[in-house]
This record gives sequence, C-alpha cells and structure tokens, in this order.
Amino acid sequence: MTIDASKITAKDIMTKSVIAVDVSLTVNEAAKMMEDAKVGAVIVMEKNIPIGIITDRDFAIKVVAHAYHITTSVKQIMSSPLIATSPDVSVWLVADLMYTKSIRKLPVIEKNKVVGIITSTDLVNQLAIATDEDIRKMYHESVIKVYKQYSPYN
Repeated sequence: MTIDASKITAKDIMTKSVIAVDVSLTVNEAAKMMEDAKVGAVIVMEKNIPIGIITDRDFAIKVVAHAYHITTSVKQIMSSPLIATSPDVSVWLVADLMYTKSIRKLPVIEKNKVVGIITSTDLVNQLAIATDEDIRKMYHESVIKVYKQYSPYN
C-alpha cells in the first residue's frame, strides 16, 4: 500500500513534544532546558502566546558571536516575528515555506497554541520514503514557482 504524499500534512510529520519558555527567562536558563530536553529549539511565549523561537543556531550566531552575557533575556536573541504553520498544511507547502524563509525549525500552531514542531530532519525523513511520482510532482511545482517568479507575463 502506497501513501499519497500530497495528502501528508504537517500534523503527520511534526514532533508533538515542544518546549516553551517564558519571555522572562535568560539565555542560560533556556540553554539548560534545551540541553536537558535534548532539543534544538524552544518556543518563546509571552502571556501564553507564542512570539518567537530560539534555536541552537541562535546561540552560536547571536550569543557567542556577540559575546552576550548568560543573563541576557531570551527576548533579545529570539527570532521574531514567529514564522509558523498550521497542522493541516501539506508537507510540500511546509517544505516550500522552510526553504523560502531559510529556516530549519518550524512551529505548528493551532488557535494560538503550539501543537508541534517540524525540523528539516523531519522533511528529509519524509523525502526518504517519497516515491518517484512524489519527487516528480515536487520538481514540477518548483519549476512552476520559478517560472511564475521570473515570467514577464505575470
């Protein structure tokens, strides 16, 4: 039995266990939480609403490169506004969004609640089980997108 890849959605490949931190935390506290949970990102919340994300890359680029003190607020280094998707979006649209926005981790939000996260690894795993027809469809969608972007007829 083959699975129609066009029907696979964000909720089918997302990790449901997500760590959220309050905006009042320091970068040191957030880093310790990430280490303890063995995750590469945490969602930053303010008044129970997701407002940003901190990834392991943010620590390398923002904290270390700029020599921020460990008591720096997570709000100062988080990526914001938060780029996210909803659970019912197709996995191919998720991949396109992550590629277009150059992000490796994408929160899945439903009714202002974080219900999961999708990583580039999740997409690679999905690609590994894709059929030739799935790959062909992705290729054609990409060609159409590029054509529309550069077409003088649009």
